[in-house]
Parts: sequence; structure tokens; C-alpha cells
Amino acid sequence: MTFQLSALEWGAGPKVLEVFLEPTCPFSVKTLRKIPDLLQLAGQDRLTVRVRLQSQPWHMFSGVIVRAILAASSLDEGRDAALAVMMAVADHREEFEFTDHCRGPNMDATPADILRRIEVYSGVPLTETFVRPEVTAAVKWHARYGRQNGIHVSPTFMVDGLIDPAFSSGDTVDEWGVKLFPVKG
Repeated sequence: MTFQLSALEWGAGPKVLEVFLEPTCPFSVKTLRKIPDLLQLAGQDRLTVRVRLQSQPWHMFSGVIVRAILAASSLDEGRDAALAVMMAVADHREEFEFTDHCRGPNMDATPADILRRIEVYSGVPLTETFVRPEVTAAVKWHARYGRQNGIHVSPTFMVDGLIDPAFSSGDTVDEWGVKLFPVKG
């Protein structure tokens, strides 16, 4: 049996929106929550949304959480398990983040504590896959891909291979739809 990670990709349309997200960033969380509605608005046959993970060092457990998401993508449920992990972190964001990025209760938390929290909140068993070398390779791929495309912050939006600064996590889903599929006339 081969070990394989599922792509964090939804929809199958020719227009491609890549969103670079850091799982504990509040603006990335806003973006993540809008993706299902965007796919429904645009149509899964018109749009492909790819989530790219953008670990950021000021979010102190970012690397652990990114690794957990990618480990989840290797399970039988694939991208849905990864989405469950992302949503669990989003729903309990303060339990995975530091106060002012540098203090608070998480100062005493270990990476093992964080992994256990993710497993409890998501219902996704991660301990075995978390340590796989293939997950390390995937973490490195996401980091390289972001750097090669000039991604420095989250969320960043890339449409058909080009960064588009017109997109914001504060936009409505309808505004995203118009930016992706402008009305001609």
C-alpha cells in the first residue's frame, strides 16, 4: 500500500484560485470559511480552489499545525480529513495561538499537546502519519511553492497563476465571484 497525500483542492473548473493560508491567522480563517460558498456561487465545474499552506513564524505553532493538516490529507478521507483539521483549528483558534504572538497559556504547551488538541477537536487520528517523511516533504513543498511565487503573508490570493492583490479576506463571496468572473457588457 502506498502512502499518498491528497491535494487540498475543491472544484474542477478551468479558473483556478489558489489561497495561501496560515491556519491560525484570523484573516485566513475568514477566507477558509468562505470557500464552500464561493464554490457554490461559481459552480464546481467553473472553478478550482486550491489551498496552499503558508506557515508563518510569528504564529508559533504554525509549523506543527501545517504538518498536522498535511498528515490528515494522507488518511483515507484525504482532503476532507485535512479540511476537518483546518476547521477544528479555526473553530478553536485561541487554543492554538499565543497572546500577542508571544505569551499566554500556550507558553507551556508542547507540540504533542497541540497535536492532541487537534485530534480531539477534529476527530482525526494524526499521531502515526504526523511523523512520516512524506509529510515532511509536503511541508517543504508548500513552503517552497509559496516562496517561489513571492508569497509572504496570509491570506494571499493567486488567480490562474498570478497573485491578485484585489482579493481580500474582508470581501464578500459575491465580490470574489465578480473578481473571478467579471460581467462583460
